[in-house]
Parts: sequence; structure tokens; C-alpha cells
Amino acid sequence: MTELETSIRSYFGAVDSRDLETIASLFRPETLKKGDYFLKSGKNCDKLSFVQSGFLRIFVETEKKDVTQWISTKGYFTTDLAGYVFGDPARWTIQALTDVEMYTLHKSDYQTMETLVPDWPILEKMFIVRCFVLMENRIFSHLSMTAEERYAYFFENNKELFNQVPLQYIASMLGMTPETFSRIRKKQLL
Repeated sequence: MTELETSIRSYFGAVDSRDLETIASLFRPETLKKGDYFLKSGKNCDKLSFVQSGFLRIFVETEKKDVTQWISTKGYFTTDLAGYVFGDPARWTIQALTDVEMYTLHKSDYQTMETLVPDWPILEKMFIVRCFVLMENRIFSHLSMTAEERYAYFFENNKELFNQVPLQYIASMLGMTPETFSRIRKKQLL
């Protein structure tokens, strides 16, 4: 089983082998070079991608600062969900921080899924629920953990990012100023 198929099973739930093969076959290989855009804020999002390698930064630029919402790494799906599902203009900009290899499902292929995969309504619901749970877990950590606890938890689960991504992006994603992040990081390194 490929990493894509494993992740489809993880995100979408119990998928029988034939349906898994059908779903995976609709994802097409795609690459982005460092600095290329997957999506720009305000544009229509017509793709959902599985990151095979590399890092994508999901962010928004405000008048006062850039806010990093997430950094997609190997094994994660990436899209602007409201745009992909409802056709809303993208709220987020998604940019490659490194060269990125991914598998992409275009919206036109996504829309044919219901006719190709009999259990698609159940699988799609499981995918949306999985996305919601991930978001809910992030909100919970922001509300219930101190800045030090958020840093420690994120570091423990994402060590590879600390040497490959500008630290101000991680600070923003964790809801911290660069100064607070730096102070906590110094304490952790002692």
C-alpha cells in the first residue's frame, strides 16, 4: 500500500480495496518548487493535495502581520476547505517553503467520486470529520495549554520543522510573538 493509500484510509475511514484503488487513481502527481504558490488568497481553490515530501505554509497576510495557520508536511492533505467544497474565495495563501512533491485531486475529479465510489457520502463525511477533529484539537491546545506547553508539545511532535522552517512561522502558528517563542526556546535548550 502506498503512503497516499495509507493516508486515505487514515483520513477517510474504512475503505474497501477496490474503492481505495479508485480514489487513489484520481490523485495526480504534482510538484512545486520552493517559493511557488499552491493557492493565493482570494482565488478559487480547485484542488486537494496530499503532501508526499516537502513543506507548504498556509497563511494570511493582514495589515499588521502575517499569520501562519499551518505548515503541511509529509502525510497531510492540503486545501482551502471552504473554497474547495463551497466555492468560496480562498481565505488562505498556500506557498511551498521547500520543493514539494504531492498528489493532487482536482475538484472536477472529486465531483465524480460519488458516481465511482458507492460509499463516497460516508467516506467524504469521515474526511470532513477528521479535518474538523484536527482543527478542534488545535483550538483546544491554544485554549488549554500555556505557551510553554504548546511549544513543548509541538516540538516533540514536529522536530524536523525546527531546522527546516523559519522559526517565526512556527511561532505564529503556535499563537506566539517571535520574542516569546525565542524566550521559551532558550529555556527548553538549557
